[in-house]
Amino acid sequence: MLPEWLELSLLVLVGFLSGGVNAVAGGGSLLVFPALLGTGLSPLAANVTNAVAQGPGFVGAALGQRRDLARNGRRLLPTSIAAVLGSVGGCALLLTLPGSVFDAVVPALVGLSAVLMAFQNRIRAWLGNPDQHGPDRTVLLTVGILLASVYGGYFGGARSVILVVILVLTANAELRVLNAAKNWLSLLGSVVTLVIYALLAPVEWLAVLTLVPSTLLGGYAGGKLARRLPPTVLRWSVVLIAAAVAVYLALY
Repeated sequence: MLPEWLELSLLVLVGFLSGGVNAVAGGGSLLVFPALLGTGLSPLAANVTNAVAQGPGFVGAALGQRRDLARNGRRLLPTSIAAVLGSVGGCALLLTLPGSVFDAVVPALVGLSAVLMAFQNRIRAWLGNPDQHGPDRTVLLTVGILLASVYGGYFGGARSVILVVILVLTANAELRVLNAAKNWLSLLGSVVTLVIYALLAPVEWLAVLTLVPSTLLGGYAGGKLARRLPPTVLRWSVVLIAAAVAVYLALY
């Protein structure tokens, strides 16, 4: 175990890096999760603490794209309902299933997150450019957001990557518009998990208070640096860390 002051310093640094990675490439929560494990938290406590700490960061992202968000029109209502219900369902699974189930499943979820992060650009290229004038596949879109939100409520790593892939696959609009919807749906899911975990889950509040301001500051700095730093380098760094964490948890 590290001294408490060193653990807090580590969380400040990782929170800052996480906010920057989220601003440039996404997936910053996968950096915070292993750092929380390193402070001695159990995988379950690290997961819920990470979810609560990451939530406020989506507020700025949603506000920053509010004009593009408005262009989503009628798809926002069913997907918003699906995001809320799915997140509640995911939280319920996390809190009712035995902790041994989470310990067994989380390595696969972290590994899935790493794969999605690694191949997100290839997936988008394979899907092709959306038909901006065609109709949405509304049923598939709503069901997909529901399932992704169940995943996000249970384990939030790379939830935004899953959401944007589903949106690109089933909704027809510019990627910028769909990205705004992704930020909004991530925000809704984060609010749900934050409230439920705060009331019922073993959240480490000192870690949350350390992470929230550093994550917000990192997001601001990351937004400023996004034009200069290659997002590919950051994304692959997150992929390697997530893959290492998945292997560690599988063997732990």
